[in-house]
Amino acid sequence: MHPSSRPVEPTAEPIPAELRELAGLIGHLPARYRDHLLPAIDRAIDAGIRRRRILNLVQEALAQLRLDMKYLIFDLEATRRERDRYKAMLDEPRD
Repeated sequence: MHPSSRPVEPTAEPIPAELRELAGLIGHLPARYRDHLLPAIDRAIDAGIRRRRILNLVQEALAQLRLDMKYLIFDLEATRRERDRYKAMLDEPRD
């Protein structure tokens, strides 16, 4: 494989099997073709990793939003119960 190309072994960020296979096939091409294709496959791998990171961030943000919504709903219901209790206290006849 070309010395300046990135290794196609699994790293901390898993690379899809199709891209690993494509990088391996490109590595076996003659140098004149390989040198033109390696930057493109590197960009594709980087874009895939970046998309996966963004997707993970979005999923985490959605999970946090769901949790925040549950807390807000709980707080709203508690506030309504508290309001109703105070309203009932005001409506009670006084001696």
